[in-house]
Amino acid sequence: MKKTIITVTGKDTVGIIAKVCVYLAENNVNIEDISQTILQGYFHMMMITDTSKSAKTNAELSAELKAVGEEIGVVIRCQREDIFDMMHRI
Repeated sequence: MKKTIITVTGKDTVGIIAKVCVYLAENNVNIEDISQTILQGYFHMMMITDTSKSAKTNAELSAELKAVGEEIGVVIRCQREDIFDMMHRI
């Protein structure tokens, strides 16, 4: 299993979750856990996903999710679990 952490942040607007989830479904990425909140008009979502069935590399998923985010006005980051864990060890 290849776990990937995806975060989405930005001003809240209609369709953020739908747009991200449609992209993930179309690329065979399974959402294993999800948390989202809206604080004073700002949206934040964090997902733990399984990318093992996707035909795309992590770099491709990351670049395409970044483009999806730009299209809807949010920032989307996609990191492999091992890299995410190392960055947040301190």
